[in-house]
Amino acid sequence: MKRKIKRELIEWIVLIVVCGVIYLAGWHTAIIGRIQKVVLSTGIIQPNVVNDEKSASYDFLLEDLNGEKIPFDVFKGEVVFINFWATWCPPCIAEMPDINKLYNDKKDKVRFAMISLDQDETKAKDYLAKKDFQFPVYFLRSPLPRSYNTHAIPTTYVLDKDGIIKVENHGMAKYNTENFKQLLNELSKSK
Repeated sequence: MKRKIKRELIEWIVLIVVCGVIYLAGWHTAIIGRIQKVVLSTGIIQPNVVNDEKSASYDFLLEDLNGEKIPFDVFKGEVVFINFWATWCPPCIAEMPDINKLYNDKKDKVRFAMISLDQDETKAKDYLAKKDFQFPVYFLRSPLPRSYNTHAIPTTYVLDKDGIIKVENHGMAKYNTENFKQLLNELSKSK
């Protein structure tokens, strides 16, 4: 009996040490992100299509990776995919490869605005350089209007050409699906 308790205690200590090393080394975000990426690959987590007519605001300022200030109203009249993310957010990391594939497929019909909420912008830039994503990334340079409820990240919105929010998704989702691409195609054709 004492031997069993001793073995169990050793197993718990090893588990705690391994978890501590993973956390202290900063690997936890990547590991959790990979696990969540596997969950996303199943396609069971889909974005939420909004049924009510909620208008988006274009009254805020962004800055691109080159330091150029861009008023968000330059996106008016276009279908826009907006994603709020951060490097410290495992679900954000999990969905970004999928969003990059969607961007490469739909960049001619849809404008993408991947908005980093990282406090340390150098971390975001280093992460993006390492991953070689092609989608455009921005940083906020003004307060975000109330029409964007980003209390959780990742948060994703899709705006139609009239500035109506058609997709509002809090949390990760799989966007590079035939159904979602069809929605983007329909929104691109309207007007």
